[in-house]
Amino acid sequence: MFERFTTGAREVVNAAKEEARRRGDRTVGTPHLLFALTRDEGPAGEALRGFGVFRGAAEDAVDALPARDGLDGEALRVLGIDIDAVREAAEDAFGPGALDAPRGARRERTATGHIPFEPESKKALELSLRQSLKLKHKYIGSGHLLLGLLQDRRFQAARALSGAGVDLDALREDVIRRIPPQAA
Repeated sequence: MFERFTTGAREVVNAAKEEARRRGDRTVGTPHLLFALTRDEGPAGEALRGFGVFRGAAEDAVDALPARDGLDGEALRVLGIDIDAVREAAEDAFGPGALDAPRGARRERTATGHIPFEPESKKALELSLRQSLKLKHKYIGSGHLLLGLLQDRRFQAARALSGAGVDLDALREDVIRRIPPQAA
């Protein structure tokens, strides 16, 4: 799949890794890809900026998301467990951030300094390939990466954009219009 990535798309993926390092995170998630895409000079960055999504706004939107503690909210909901209600009850009883991971835990990395991609961000990259194929393109560019992030509305990046008032369908259509049929 990565052989189809344009230079710009590879730069976005590398920038996402740097975003994770900068924030002290152990893994690369869809928010890191979103942060990197806001700085992109290609179709994705142009579309995001056209919708008022700049680096700071993206980070604020992601930080405003309720923490999920790595738990699968949908699976727990099926069992009758509401993560938000549990978090609220814990914070009422023990104070704000009672269930947050200790800050030091976020800073752990592998011995090599490698920061792995979360399953969600791997899925977004896979979906970018599917979007490229759907558009009958022979490459994966930054626009396809953004389409991959928007494909699943459960992704943190998509939830952050939606929570910030971005119309995901309109953003999707805008980026599709901006993606050239051939790699530049």
